[in-house]
Amino acid sequence: MIARRSGKILVMGSASALRGIKRTSTYSAARGAQLAYVQAVGVEVAPHNVQVNAIAQNFVDNPTYFPPEVQSNPRFQERLKWEVPLGRLVGAEEDAEFAAYLCGEQANCFVGQVFPICGGWVVR
Repeated sequence: MIARRSGKILVMGSASALRGIKRTSTYSAARGAQLAYVQAVGVEVAPHNVQVNAIAQNFVDNPTYFPPEVQSNPRFQERLKWEVPLGRLVGAEEDAEFAAYLCGEQANCFVGQVFPICGGWVVR
């Protein structure tokens, strides 16, 4: 990428690094290191026209973390209402479209950025 003077790297990370969560300190710290690396390497390679950014996700609709039996649980629905300002999971399509945007030519101005995609669960 540096040799050809163009490229995009998009890390799909976790928003857990951006907000404390009980019983996940080591996981959150590791994700924080990952996001700090994105920020540091992003500014390092920017002069070579290479953009490195990250999407820090949580509360995105996917069958691994939020299968139908979780989503249909009234306690989970209540949790979404009080913990996620959006009041719902972020759609997989919304997440994918934003990722596609960041990988496109129209997003060449973003360098070393971490974008929380979590329905407002993390406010930055």
